[in-house]
Amino acid sequence: MPDAVKAAHYLQQLDDARCEENWDAVPELVRKVRKHAPNRSCLALTALAERVITKAGKKTGERPSTAGDTAGLDISNHLPDLLGGIETEDEFPQDRFQAKVCVGWAHWVLKDYALALSRLPRNFDKEYPLYDGLDALSEWTMVCALKSSYLRANCLARGGQRDKALEAFESALPSLAGVWTTKPARQQLRYWAELFLTEYCMLAGQAVRDKEKSLSTSNCLASFRTWSRYWAGSKGGPLPGGHGFRGSVPRRQVWSEYYFALSEILRQDLPFPTGHSPPNNEVSARNQLRAELKKVETIYQGLLFTETRFPRADEQRAEVEEFVHRIMSNWAILNGRGWKEQDLGAGGRESLSHGVLDTLYGAATKTYHSTAVLRHLFTVHLAVAEFDLAFMSFNSWLELVKKGKIRVETTGHYEPALDDDGTMLETISACIAALCRYGSMDAAEKARGLAAELETWIEKFARAEEGLKVTGTEVSPKIFALAWQSAGLAHAQWARMTFDSESRTQIQEKAVQCLRKSLSPEFGSIVDTRGVFALGLLYAEQRKLSVAIELVKTALLTDRAVGENEVLWNGPYWRERSLVPLWHLLALMLSARQEYLLASRACEGAMEQFKDPFVLFGSKGLSGPYRSDHLNGAGARDAASGGDGLVDEMDDYEKEGILEIKMTQLALIELVDGPADAVNASTELLTLFPRLFGEVEEKLDLNPKLEPPKSSATTLRSFRGSVFGTRSEKSGRARQSVLNEKMETIPSRPQTMQTVQSMATTAPTVQASSEVQDTDPRSSRRSQRSESVKKRSESGKRNSLRKRNSNVSRHRAVSSAGADPDKFLTPFDEVNLPQFFTSGKTPGYETLVPGGLRKSASNASSRLGNTDPTEIPVGGVESFSPLLPFVQFPQGQSWRRRKALLVKVWLVIAGFYRRADLLGDAQKACAEAHKIVQSLEADVSTDTSGALSVRQVGWGEQKSVEELSADVWAVKAELSLARERPYQACADFEAALTHFPDHPAASVGLSNILMDIYSEDLLPSLAFPGLDLWGASSHGAPYMPSSNTNGSSSTITVPVRSKADKFPVLPSEPLGLVTTKAKEPEEQPKANGKPFSAFPSKSVAPDAELPPLHKATSLPLLDRLAARDRAYGLLSGLTKRGSGWNNSEAWFALARAYEESDQLDKAKDALWWCVELEEGMGIREWSCVGAGGYVL
Repeated sequence: MPDAVKAAHYLQQLDDARCEENWDAVPELVRKVRKHAPNRSCLALTALAERVITKAGKKTGERPSTAGDTAGLDISNHLPDLLGGIETEDEFPQDRFQAKVCVGWAHWVLKDYALALSRLPRNFDKEYPLYDGLDALSEWTMVCALKSSYLRANCLARGGQRDKALEAFESALPSLAGVWTTKPARQQLRYWAELFLTEYCMLAGQAVRDKEKSLSTSNCLASFRTWSRYWAGSKGGPLPGGHGFRGSVPRRQVWSEYYFALSEILRQDLPFPTGHSPPNNEVSARNQLRAELKKVETIYQGLLFTETRFPRADEQRAEVEEFVHRIMSNWAILNGRGWKEQDLGAGGRESLSHGVLDTLYGAATKTYHSTAVLRHLFTVHLAVAEFDLAFMSFNSWLELVKKGKIRVETTGHYEPALDDDGTMLETISACIAALCRYGSMDAAEKARGLAAELETWIEKFARAEEGLKVTGTEVSPKIFALAWQSAGLAHAQWARMTFDSESRTQIQEKAVQCLRKSLSPEFGSIVDTRGVFALGLLYAEQRKLSVAIELVKTALLTDRAVGENEVLWNGPYWRERSLVPLWHLLALMLSARQEYLLASRACEGAMEQFKDPFVLFGSKGLSGPYRSDHLNGAGARDAASGGDGLVDEMDDYEKEGILEIKMTQLALIELVDGPADAVNASTELLTLFPRLFGEVEEKLDLNPKLEPPKSSATTLRSFRGSVFGTRSEKSGRARQSVLNEKMETIPSRPQTMQTVQSMATTAPTVQASSEVQDTDPRSSRRSQRSESVKKRSESGKRNSLRKRNSNVSRHRAVSSAGADPDKFLTPFDEVNLPQFFTSGKTPGYETLVPGGLRKSASNASSRLGNTDPTEIPVGGVESFSPLLPFVQFPQGQSWRRRKALLVKVWLVIAGFYRRADLLGDAQKACAEAHKIVQSLEADVSTDTSGALSVRQVGWGEQKSVEELSADVWAVKAELSLARERPYQACADFEAALTHFPDHPAASVGLSNILMDIYSEDLLPSLAFPGLDLWGASSHGAPYMPSSNTNGSSSTITVPVRSKADKFPVLPSEPLGLVTTKAKEPEEQPKANGKPFSAFPSKSVAPDAELPPLHKATSLPLLDRLAARDRAYGLLSGLTKRGSGWNNSEAWFALARAYEESDQLDKAKDALWWCVELEEGMGIREWSCVGAGGYVL
């Protein structure tokens, strides 16, 4: 007799047996169900058929050759009964639904996919929308729903209908609700859920790879995120790796497809898909993408490395290599300038890069001598400023690659794991660029060796077509251009640093040839600004200004190609940012041509590219007592609009470039408007520095007790001008003089035979009133010093290069006739100009010139020389893609670099104050610089790693701590000279050389004093201060030597002095360089009827008896000879080194040393070389562009 209670019990047992895959218990349970629930016959038939299908599947897997036909026959025998049961079942929808799924499953097992698709039902809720118990479905019904969805999508995919299959999968995702709600999910539910999800994910991944599935929709990651949820929820923890069930794909392969899809979203910079993801409004979309990418990467990496064993020498690990390639592609974007530090979450770039390093070292344990892993180790170690480890990785990589290339050439068999030729050239080029940018002398020497090797490989790869067939790859022309460019950079860097002065010119010519080759049209119609900058700077150093100006100007005016996803890889405004060094270089070259107005406009052009000051500076951290209009304009914006500007995302090298442009602009102000205006504008440097770099140590004092003179339009002039003047502030009106009627036209360089001959024609000069040229070697080039700097009521009203009113503006003096400024220049060989130079006007000239430069560019072009305007006959100049990664220096090293730059800022300000005769304020600026140097010394001394040294230049640093100390002492010495204390200056110069023996300014300054001592133009210091060396009354006048340059002994002028004057009064001009007219003999005091000589004649015998020390009026001849010889030794060594080979002050002093030694021919040669250097020298040294190197 049927028993309802037993029926319910046996029905539940049958359901449990099927869910737990206990198929052996099914027949007995079916018998009991039929006995106590005869109305569930459809259910009983379905359970028996499912058991047969499951058993048949196992037999087919074990013995496919013999069991296939038998299994198919068994299944076919159950189909008629099942179909009959479906037709008669109208009481229990779940039983009917399960039977339909079983029939479709049977046809699928029999490989009749079309019939299976027609038999399989859709989801239960769609089949029976009016069913009341949808919330109480049995677990086996959920399993059947998943099974039906999986089988339907599989049939569609087998029929080539992948889109419909994906739609079927996506519509069936609600069927997985039982997986999340059933705790724990039983075996059959997990089995079919995993089959469903793996099939769905793999199908979606294939569609993504084939570009048939868009990743821009919100649900594009639905399959992968559902898989991730299933992975995290199964058995209360993550699933193990391997295959989940028989017939499924490896689980790590699903994670691989997930990682690929996220990587594509990152690479294409698509919106973050939010479908099937928990809402999170607290973090940005990029934060969420980064977090999800990291989670998937960690799981996939764990599975991959766990399931991969170390290979034999002849085995490849393609999946590991592919994963490394993918993770490095993502890292290049995340570590690039397109992603901000806050987008990367906790740890930022540093945490990101160290995580990638861990992955690479793990991959190295699963591969055998992988060149890709070593190459990427070089790149990432470089990005975290671990330079020693980076170059060790590069050396290992290069050794493996060279051996591999030899092996391929010998055997003729292509090795897919070996880096191809293009990758090899690009990696060597990157290493050369890193050595030149971040290294010093030793690094430059290594870079030159790599350049020679690189040239050999270039010629080898490009030699013959059959040579390319051996390696199996072709090298793109762009890679060849990059390789030639890097070779040129290495030669240029070595030419600047080598001690071999005789070969320097040859090395420079070699660098020019390589750089010109990289810009050759044979490598494509697009060239990048990196090569143009390096070649232009090299031409400028060779004093080939005509070619250099036209080359740089053409690059600035040519249409620039826009790269794909440029903002993602390089950040916003990358084209404009990449051109900033070119604008600065152009400004320096124009200043060398005495086109000072155009030079100042070039400085403005660098900033006018960004159109709005808010773009560059934002409104962050602009509070302060003194601000310029450029910062005022940015700070006036609503802080809610973001606050950050481009400078907040720039690296320190870019920021340094902006600061250097400001220094150049101030040097132009000093030259054009006098030291008074430069003093007033120097406060803008102290405003700009903390905006760029933040607070280095203590809060930067914007007014550190360095007050401009009270007569300068109150205490401080109003900063109505901008840090970088805008176009609206600079009109094209003539600059009219506001000075007195008595005007003096002073040549901007000493008159030589060449300049005297050209003075009959128009020469660009600076008109000034009562101004003399400052010959101080540390001052800005051709800077002028006012004798009446205290009278600055007018200059105090002017800001840096601001627009003048038409009736109060200044204009340059024009001489009696006109001339070509090129006549001022020493001729050079321009026959072998670059082949890509052609004459003609640059297209779009009038529309592409920023700011005021547009109005005068055509006029300047006619004055740039006799050489035809050069133009790059190419499709355009593109903003270069950074060859090196974004280098994240450790915080301590970054602070040290910034402190060193702040020392430079203070010393520049000290120079402005000194040349404005504000010596007390200059002393205070020197004291500020000295404090920073002392803090640097303290930082180095407290370092326990032993990696830091005060004498050695570290990676990424331009100067050592000792060289910075020497800079400070040299500026102090110049200040002592300004105070007419030559012996104190001598001691300061000696202190500078004690810290850094090769210091250029200290060597030149000390040599000048030593030669003044030799020539007896400088009195010996008093042995007993306060004694009257005249031997007369206690109120006798002190010495007052007059300079004599003809080699004869000097005489003493004894002017009438007051009783308060008891100490020697020395010349007020820089010693050793200025000639003053001696008084007539009859005006000089007589001693026994003869002029009284302050010093003995140079012809005094060296063995003459020396007077007592307190009676000595001159140094012994041997001491003077020693002083002269030491000066010669200092100058001779300096002019041979890279830091002084183009130092005109050093050559001028060396010429004097030759002259004092009666080597007149050598003196003449040195003077001519000095003239040539001065003719091609900008207002500042060339090394201030590009952070002191050729690499951008």
